Amino acid sequence: MQQNSFSIKGNIVDVVHQQIFTGEVKVENGKIQSIVPLPNLQAENYILPGFIDSHVHVESSMLVPSEFARLAVVHGTVATISDPHEIANVCGMQGVEFMIENGKQVNFKFNFGAPSCVPATTFETAGATLNSNDVQALLKKDEIVYLSEMMNFPGVLFKDEEVMKKLEVALASGKPIDGHAPGLKGEKAKQYIEASGLRNGAVVISTDHECFTKEEALDKLKYGMKILIREGSAAKNFEALIDLLNDYEDKIMFCSDDKHPDNLAIGHINQLCERAVAKGINIFKVLKAACLNPVIHYKMKVGLLQPGDDADFVVAQDLQKFKILQTYINGELVAENGKTFIQSVPVTPINQFNCSTITTEQLQLKVGNYPTVENKIYVIEALEGQLITNKLLLQGKQQNNEWVSDVENDILKMVVVNRYSNAPIAKCFIKNFGLKQGALASSVAHDSHNIVAVGCNDETLAKAINAVIKNKGGISAVSNDGKEMSVALPVAGLMSNEDGYKVADAYTAVDVMTKNTLGSTLAAPFMTLSFMALLVIPYLKLSDKGLFDGEKFEFVG
Repeated sequence: MQQNSFSIKGNIVDVVHQQIFTGEVKVENGKIQSIVPLPNLQAENYILPGFIDSHVHVESSMLVPSEFARLAVVHGTVATISDPHEIANVCGMQGVEFMIENGKQVNFKFNFGAPSCVPATTFETAGATLNSNDVQALLKKDEIVYLSEMMNFPGVLFKDEEVMKKLEVALASGKPIDGHAPGLKGEKAKQYIEASGLRNGAVVISTDHECFTKEEALDKLKYGMKILIREGSAAKNFEALIDLLNDYEDKIMFCSDDKHPDNLAIGHINQLCERAVAKGINIFKVLKAACLNPVIHYKMKVGLLQPGDDADFVVAQDLQKFKILQTYINGELVAENGKTFIQSVPVTPINQFNCSTITTEQLQLKVGNYPTVENKIYVIEALEGQLITNKLLLQGKQQNNEWVSDVENDILKMVVVNRYSNAPIAKCFIKNFGLKQGALASSVAHDSHNIVAVGCNDETLAKAINAVIKNKGGISAVSNDGKEMSVALPVAGLMSNEDGYKVADAYTAVDVMTKNTLGSTLAAPFMTLSFMALLVIPYLKLSDKGLFDGEKFEFVG
């Protein structure tokens, strides 16, 4: 729906100059020609800059960029800072190029980063490696606007040669560097932010979206970092951090990090604005975090509702609920009253999936083949709304000289299957999934995206894993009576090539089965599962090579 020259009247929300007035926005050829105050205008609607997700892995929506855009614009999102780290771990440079090219096919402002940690660690099997030369080549592209999150914080602290080379080429490019340092505080946080003195004590790594306490965020702010308040499908840090916006309005941004399709269909950054305003935070401080600060920090080519800017703005019913009536990008009406006008585009999948179906025998865990302390087994404790886990030592359940799931005490077997080649299956135990029967499996498993699965018995565990293998990627749920549901994700085993709303409905159906039939007590079981192999987040995780202590940064046992 092309509409690049027009005018629109309403309450103008000027975030740059922090004022609201009635007026008319005149758009010509996709740019704002003028904004004319009309003091006597009676207006109900509000015209404001479009929202920006300042850190998101589009792949976690299970949608390709063009489909992500279709859903996001309905909620007033006009742009993202997007880390294509997930597909890069599977398909390397080809994966990054896929994201860029697919994103270009729709009217939405994707701003991609150069993945800094592919693979994230040497303790897992990934599908590709991006070295400092690859990163340098990516940073030369106009479509690449920053160095994506530097997750290898030990590499920064210990001045790993390749890590430092990546930071150097990013600094030379003049593009910002994103951080990832969960739980890091004090002198270590300062050392990380300054990249071990790479620029004589200046801030090198400039953002962090991993803070889960206000204390941690304040510490990083003190050393010059900007804090991204994250509220995704699994990690939810909004409540812990939102008060910071009162005192640090220029240093805070909003992000989702990971947003599953069912959640994206309902809302996006507009929801964070609604919640922040409901807490009594000044509207301009809220909109700085949602609209202004990302544009300034990342030098984004996104309009801020000023004369001469690209006409990237939204019309909202009010400044409390932020119900979006219209979204414009480059002067084109891309969504109105809950309906997207962005059309789906054809997608040819790319992938790397090379493992064979498995047997229940491969899932067996003999007593003696799993680390114990005083006859107690190591158990990962998943935490609701967090990516970090706890490291527990609990009484395990034995049967026929094997360690097996203890459903009654919610200590379930979890496995990671190498999807890039046939290899031994890594096994451990996890608590807090709450399954009473059946199993779940997913090839969305940060960061290397091997297959991660959790289940009450080996039979359903094998069926769930094999369903994912059959689809060359996806999620699946299997019940004890043989009922099976899945969502195929043929694009790198991470994303669907189908209509985004259909994917959201299919995901919702599997999610409902996981909770209502299998009994999971988690708000987002598949999203939580996807982070249980993420070694760079403490404290205990499982890679395809074994149980890993994220605090000591070494395998257990």
